[in-house]
Amino acid sequence: MTHTPDELFASTAPYYARFRPGYTPEFYDLLTERFGLDGTQSVLDLGTGTGVLALPLARLVGHVTALDPEPGMLDEARKLAAEQGITNVDWRQGDSTTLSAMNLDPVLLTVMGAAFHWMDRDQTLRDLDHLTLPGGAVVLASGGAPGDVEPAPWLEIISQIRTRYLGPQRRAGSGTYSHPTERHQDVLARSPFPHVETARWDRTITRTLDQVVGLQFSYSYSSPAQLGPHKDAFEHDLRQALTDFSPEGRFEELIRTEAIIATRP
Repeated sequence: MTHTPDELFASTAPYYARFRPGYTPEFYDLLTERFGLDGTQSVLDLGTGTGVLALPLARLVGHVTALDPEPGMLDEARKLAAEQGITNVDWRQGDSTTLSAMNLDPVLLTVMGAAFHWMDRDQTLRDLDHLTLPGGAVVLASGGAPGDVEPAPWLEIISQIRTRYLGPQRRAGSGTYSHPTERHQDVLARSPFPHVETARWDRTITRTLDQVVGLQFSYSYSSPAQLGPHKDAFEHDLRQALTDFSPEGRFEELIRTEAIIATRP
């Protein structure tokens, strides 16, 4: 069974909104201080998903334009915005390839989460150069590069079960996902935004069994669409193995927020 990335992300949307941990508050404090955010600025969130970055930023700036190619993600984001009483986000369908055709207003900041991995990074940064105000920046938020943080031991249990159901590679649509071999910092170094600063914060999160299982369905490579008719069996096996590992149902994990702030010379 093959799926487009859109189908995979659509099936992850409700889980993404509920189970992804989001970024540490210190990240937003840094942006506020570094760029003088005072409720008047405009920001672009490119690849917004369910608004993980857009919603907290909306409380700090005047306006957020949040783009995502997947209508299911945007629907989930609109729902969360309504629940939180946030009205200054313009949720629009689009992505890095439609930037230059969307007649977007200039912004001080463009923020991106993991979506940057999926883009033509060089072209995206050239396009953002035309959109970014003087003194502005491109900000990449992530959990750090693969291997930066020692993984929790229970993640290996999940990996084994996922491999049993979906094979050893992380699937993406009809193909497989490969993390870009070139670091974001190296791509930025040759872009219009070559001045790079990196900040990192670590915190420990404790999850319940339900939260760990729900989190797996928020990833495109183990999404409900990817698992198809095997979703219930996958969940059963996952719950059994994780309960054997931690009968009390507590799963601790060190979570990193990494911010890469790229500015013009």
